[in-house]
Amino acid sequence: MNTFNKMRSTPQSRSGYNRNIAADTSSISVTELNRQVKSMLENSFLSIQVQGELSNFARPSSGHWYFTLKDAKAQIRCAMFKGSNRHVQFQPKEGDQITVQAKVSLYEGRGDYQLICERMQEAGSGRLQLAFEQLKAKLLKEGLFESSNKKATPKLAKHLGVITSPSGAAIHDVLSVLKRRFPALPVTIYPSQVQGADAANGLIQAIALAEQQQQCDVLIITRGGGSLEDLWPFNEELLARAIFACTIPIISAVGHEVDFSISDLVADCRAATPSAAAELISPDQDGLRIQIDQLQQRLLNQVRNQIQQRRKANQALKARMRSPQQRLDLQNLQLLALKNRLSKPTASTLNNHQQSIALLEQRISNQSPQLLIQHKNTYVSQLKQRIAQLIEQTNRDRRQALQNAAAMLHSVSPLSTLERGYSIAQSATGEIITDSEQLQIGQKITSRLHSGEFSSVVSSIKTCAKNTE
Repeated sequence: MNTFNKMRSTPQSRSGYNRNIAADTSSISVTELNRQVKSMLENSFLSIQVQGELSNFARPSSGHWYFTLKDAKAQIRCAMFKGSNRHVQFQPKEGDQITVQAKVSLYEGRGDYQLICERMQEAGSGRLQLAFEQLKAKLLKEGLFESSNKKATPKLAKHLGVITSPSGAAIHDVLSVLKRRFPALPVTIYPSQVQGADAANGLIQAIALAEQQQQCDVLIITRGGGSLEDLWPFNEELLARAIFACTIPIISAVGHEVDFSISDLVADCRAATPSAAAELISPDQDGLRIQIDQLQQRLLNQVRNQIQQRRKANQALKARMRSPQQRLDLQNLQLLALKNRLSKPTASTLNNHQQSIALLEQRISNQSPQLLIQHKNTYVSQLKQRIAQLIEQTNRDRRQALQNAAAMLHSVSPLSTLERGYSIAQSATGEIITDSEQLQIGQKITSRLHSGEFSSVVSSIKTCAKNTE
């Protein structure tokens, strides 16, 4: 957008300014002239866009850029300071067509007018390239280029669909390769524009038609080479999403080998050229014939080997087989030999058997259950006798010990003392009286004898001297 200072560009102001210059007969310095011209240029052109070819590009150590912008008839010096050129999204080089956003100024030291550039971008293809990179980054972030989302193309296609211009060179290349390599492959052409504003919509409709018919098991979307502008329909976002959503595997073959489009990145497979796509999907019929011949020969060899092995096995079985009569004769001979061996036992063998039998009978007799029971009964009787003796002896010992303990207990029992004429005095509360100090005159006491007891009343108390020893 070009912006001018309208107040400076009015005819009236310009005529007045010219009259003042003509009327002023005093001289000014070159520096003052350049300063005034610089001010006039900067005030007249606030900010403009200029397009041209870049040349004389220089990058001094200061970080600023200096270059010339030219076309077929004129050129202008330009400067872009490092504060602005750090935002440029590409690497400028000689011959680039660029567009700059700049202010018109004048370098006072030389009196050269110049452009002070604030922004720079590639003209035409530069904008498309920037849009391509932005869409590429967006779809990459969404996962449309992931290999895990790509469908496998069939090794041997049954029906091929080609989406392209029916009059372009691409379809001619594809059909030529198929005719040479595998003419038996059916091909359906889905016509569409491949260049221009409506090309992307046409390609999307062709994909939708192929998916609706479901007669193809693989699709090729293709066109020949061209400029970035020519190939731009294959960089449209809607087409990329249609290719990604298609259930039929798609091979993208757009442009030449060096050309890469968004369609190439999102497709299930990318071919460098239309011819390469046709070769990728079609087997070589000559190679198939050779492969079939080799398989046929291998099959025949295996059949022959199997027949020979079976014949050898049959011969071996025949050699091992005998007639039923031969087998009966052999078995009769074996039976006769066994009878002879059984009918002629040796004397030593019989003697050995008899001795073994006698030993076994003796062992059996010794281990007779009846004999063992008799031994056990005798042993039990002896045990019973011993137990009875032990019980009787134990009883005698216990009775004698009891008598001894009773005699000893009787000797220390109070009853034995009572038998000798002694008595036990008790108070009314049952307390045994052992000291005269426990008594009081008129107290009633009970005296226990060896046989019976009696009560009495204390009429007098006599105290005896206590033995202090």
